[in-house]
Amino acid sequence: MSGSITDVPGIEVGHAQDLAGGTGCTVVLCRAGAVPGVDARGGAPGTRETDSLRPENMAPVAHAFFLSGGSAYGLDCAGGIMRYLEENKIGFNVGVMVVPIVAGAVLNDLGFTGGRPRPDAQMGYDACRNASSRESRQGNVGAGTGAAIGRLAGNIKGMVKGGLGTASVRVGELVVGAIVAVNCNGDVTDPATGEALAGTLTADRKRIAGAMRLVLGIVGGYKEGFPSNTTIGVVATNASLTKATATRVAMMGQDGYARTINPIHTLGDGDVSFCMGAGTLCADVNTVGTLAAHVMAEAVLNAVKNAETLLGVPCWRDIR
Repeated sequence: MSGSITDVPGIEVGHAQDLAGGTGCTVVLCRAGAVPGVDARGGAPGTRETDSLRPENMAPVAHAFFLSGGSAYGLDCAGGIMRYLEENKIGFNVGVMVVPIVAGAVLNDLGFTGGRPRPDAQMGYDACRNASSRESRQGNVGAGTGAAIGRLAGNIKGMVKGGLGTASVRVGELVVGAIVAVNCNGDVTDPATGEALAGTLTADRKRIAGAMRLVLGIVGGYKEGFPSNTTIGVVATNASLTKATATRVAMMGQDGYARTINPIHTLGDGDVSFCMGAGTLCADVNTVGTLAAHVMAEAVLNAVKNAETLLGVPCWRDIR
């Protein structure tokens, strides 16, 4: 166990990023296809192919999920992912060609460099070419490259660097893993210790002001309400799931967001959680969902702890 979503057999992860531009893309592949689920709880989701994942709709499996920066522009990554999968003959055979099912979600990192560059089809293709069952990097990589936390002060000077995190757990033969890009508005707090790791900074940029204190008006500088922000992630397991139970696991996975991020799921959030049932192990869905919430919470914390200062936005180590 490497502590990564790639501990789930059949799952590969690949990244592509532009560190100078402050943006990137992460792809999670299951070449054999995984039973999909999705849960969108934020009020401003930027997504692709989520309707096809619903239990009442036809597509029985998905072949890739992607997490990307670039806000809605980042959905362009899907074209490159589709091209890669088609070249590798991965997808539904419709007679004249294969058609991959590629779903994904985006976060808003446009504030880093004024919206240029943005993730595109080539970045999605490159992320697929980089995919590996051994990938376990975290922090300023892939979709976490331009992620930042804490926008209640209304400017980039009030933010702490977010990032990409992953985690996994094994219970007997059951394996559940998660990967997440943390670009939230609210504070990220370790539930085990109560320590606030990241959030809107005080005016001197030395401490976390405290999101609830700002909302309640105890501390000044709460200027823009709830601007655009997002946490997007994927849970995968070697358990055998139906689309209905995969949807339930995706829903329970969002509890990992709620345990570590406050506030969460606001109108300005694009919070989305995907699920990939990539195995045949018989397991209780309640157990799978409970573990999904656990590893998602761990992945959120890992995203913050592995992030590094970028383009003037300090990381959590800078303010400890």
